[in-house]
Amino acid sequence: MALLATATPPCGLLLTARASASSPGCFLRAPRSRALRRAMAASGADAAASGGSAPPSLLVFSGGTAFNGVVEELKKVTTRVAHVLPVSDDGGSTAEIVRVLGGPAVGDIRSRCLRLSDESTSEALSVRTLLGHRLPLDPSEAKLEWYQIVEGEHALWDGVSQPYRETIRAFLVYFHNEILRRSAEMFCFTNGSIGNFFFAGARIFFQSLDAAIFLFSRVSQIPAESLVLPVISTNDRLTLGCELWDGTIIRGQNEISHPSHGRKEVVNKDCNSCSALPSRIKRVFYMSSEGSNLLHEVFPEANRTVLEQLSKVDCIVYAMGSLFTSVCPSLVLRGIGETIASRSIPKVLLLNGSHDRETTGLPASGFVTAITDSLNRTYGDPDKSLKNLVSSVNVLYNRFSMIGGIMHSFTSFKYANMKYPTDCPFLVQIWHDSVKMLICLLNTISEYFPCHSFFYILCSLKTM
Repeated sequence: MALLATATPPCGLLLTARASASSPGCFLRAPRSRALRRAMAASGADAAASGGSAPPSLLVFSGGTAFNGVVEELKKVTTRVAHVLPVSDDGGSTAEIVRVLGGPAVGDIRSRCLRLSDESTSEALSVRTLLGHRLPLDPSEAKLEWYQIVEGEHALWDGVSQPYRETIRAFLVYFHNEILRRSAEMFCFTNGSIGNFFFAGARIFFQSLDAAIFLFSRVSQIPAESLVLPVISTNDRLTLGCELWDGTIIRGQNEISHPSHGRKEVVNKDCNSCSALPSRIKRVFYMSSEGSNLLHEVFPEANRTVLEQLSKVDCIVYAMGSLFTSVCPSLVLRGIGETIASRSIPKVLLLNGSHDRETTGLPASGFVTAITDSLNRTYGDPDKSLKNLVSSVNVLYNRFSMIGGIMHSFTSFKYANMKYPTDCPFLVQIWHDSVKMLICLLNTISEYFPCHSFFYILCSLKTM
């Protein structure tokens, strides 16, 4: 027989846990609204087609890796999701494309598009496998395999019909021609992503990142209601910088999160063994491609489509991942904080299950502070800053964070750099996998919508 235990720690922290043989340490409520129950049983498109109420629409700020585990489950529940991603990555396969061909980084966008792509037919799976393929680490082997692919002779083309084959191959050939035109740059194919190459070829051909995303979405048959949006719609290279609390300026996303020290190597985004930063991160900002200090800060405009989606979605999600290089770069742009502050809808933070180089020693309250500071543009030009406060915080997390220590300071949350009422209620639920996390997310939207601008925190698993 399951036992339900409830305790009330200091500062109003409400902890609810349930222990049973079948579901150890997990307490979940079923979705309350009929729309959500239907959404759990069918996709959003199916619900809409049947004439039922549409599932809630979400906008997710994330990078291209950590949230992918949830995307696989989320697309089974609702397709009404706008995925907002940064275009400032300068590591891995993306770095080589940007070095030789310039333009915005497409790796995170490609990664999300692949996760959203159709898997219902054998051909759809073949297309996904092709665009998700990476070349070998050995430079000679990588170049040889690339030539087999671009010439249409590789086994990866098996199962891809002639129309799809010619469409995809045309942009791979175009990408290859662009590389040959810059032969002096000596493009390195090591660990290259075929999807990134296709994306780069389409972007250069159309001279439009949005057009390239549209083409990729159609080729991979992404549902029309699922949007993949670059936070900045540009055809130029973007460089991310960060300012540490000791005044140090670091240039480049890769140097901030997992520096390679000039070596060509596979970026291990699961690794947190990189040398620690000399000081915690104060803020992130954009800088000119040749810049090296605060005098070279630039202020690109946010994608108008992102602002439009923010103004009409039912819930805003700040996903797990690299806090300062995946999430915050999308929040510091003018218009983002203003639009979010104007919406009285649930705003959910999926808290990381462990620390990384960017957040070493950062408590959970620090994650919320970093996000609100980014939205308010607290540091930097005072003429461009906002002063919006969080009205209330609800916390949902899992046992891994309790072990990892990220949650330890929530009992002293009232001492953070935000003015919370001392009796601010905290709601804590514990779960173990992405499916249950997703149910909690939908419960949050169902139970508290419409509501005031509460800030919810859910915690991700270490393995997600």
